[in-house]
Amino acid sequence: MSKEKNSTKNHNKVEFILASLIHCFKGGWLYWGWMLSLIAIVVYGAMAYGQQARYGLSVTGLSDQITWGLYIGNFTFFVGVAAAAVILVIPAYLLHRNQMRRVTILGESLAVAAVIVAMLFVTADLGQPLRFWHALPLLGKLNFPTSILAWDIVVLALYLLVNLIILWYLLYNKFCHKSPVVKRYFPVIVVAIILGLSIHTVTAFMLSGNPSRPFWHTAILAPRFIASAFAAGAALMIILFQILHITSKFRLSKGLIREIALIMVFAQFFSLFLLGAEIYTAFYHNTAHDVSAHLLFTSNIGHDNLTLSIYLAIAAGLSAFSILMVRRFRENVSLLNIASILIFFAVWSEKGLGLVIPGFVPTPLGEMAQYTPSTIEIKVAIAIWAVGAIIFTLLAKVAIAIEFGGLRLKRPVENTDTEI
Repeated sequence: MSKEKNSTKNHNKVEFILASLIHCFKGGWLYWGWMLSLIAIVVYGAMAYGQQARYGLSVTGLSDQITWGLYIGNFTFFVGVAAAAVILVIPAYLLHRNQMRRVTILGESLAVAAVIVAMLFVTADLGQPLRFWHALPLLGKLNFPTSILAWDIVVLALYLLVNLIILWYLLYNKFCHKSPVVKRYFPVIVVAIILGLSIHTVTAFMLSGNPSRPFWHTAILAPRFIASAFAAGAALMIILFQILHITSKFRLSKGLIREIALIMVFAQFFSLFLLGAEIYTAFYHNTAHDVSAHLLFTSNIGHDNLTLSIYLAIAAGLSAFSILMVRRFRENVSLLNIASILIFFAVWSEKGLGLVIPGFVPTPLGEMAQYTPSTIEIKVAIAIWAVGAIIFTLLAKVAIAIEFGGLRLKRPVENTDTEI
């Protein structure tokens, strides 16, 4: 009898995988136009990456003085986007907000896509992907736990694995006409929350742990990362959920949008508050440790575009917060969308190049190096963004079809469990 049950389960899993894959190839002209456009961008970026793989990082704007640039800036940003899934999981499972639980699957899908994108940016920053074997078990030496970079690799890999497990459990059970039992996967949810907060914390430690980069030597870098991640993640979810509401069978309630917007308000407040504390400390004390901040905001190193983007990011963040503070404005869909876009840009600009590049200027020898992303870097970065969009589109398409569209097993499975 047990062999028959195992055989049935294995058959159901195979059917679940096949049905999901087949559904990914179904769609109208809008879906295929979107997917083919993304694939074209990926192919175009892959050609640029081929040049980088052949000639190394010499084709980028990086140098011996500035070794992190556009790739690592995007890496730090997408780690925050991945961690932002926690803003849905905590209210859904710890505060028992049922309407949040309905979109948890989409939040997990976004987290999976963001982690993969973050890992791809790290791979691109290596110059050649074969160098990654140094961090693989048995083949290389990860230097765990002495290396903070090793910690970052471990927590990112575990976070990706945990989110995939949650997605599999929820979607597979619903595909089989079974109600997922919260008490069975709740421990995994708790682990996901811890890892979600850890991935951005460890990334902040990776920066602040560099002894020769005083620009990153601040105890509030990790809290700044988490606050900005929640703000940018909430902003992205608001935009994505509305797009899915228009283009799919997913239905978005106004109450859910209000709750996510409220989370974004508090997150943006703490992000701006911590940024203000950093600026005050840097400009009140005119010491050698604050040179990078002074150079960033006064544009004395030739990075006029970077300085301009920082001021635009601060202006965008303050403008968005001003809109969100007024409830009547916050509940206006058009103004909310504008605020979400402003916050997304502000966090990307500030926590990306605006945080990474100034840490290298001046160098420990006092050199005022300059950095401008090359055309190849920009092409590769856009292609990696497109890869993330493809992954999220496919995961969301399957999740919505199972949750709302009736993509289910043809032979219903008897369900003896109950939802807790």
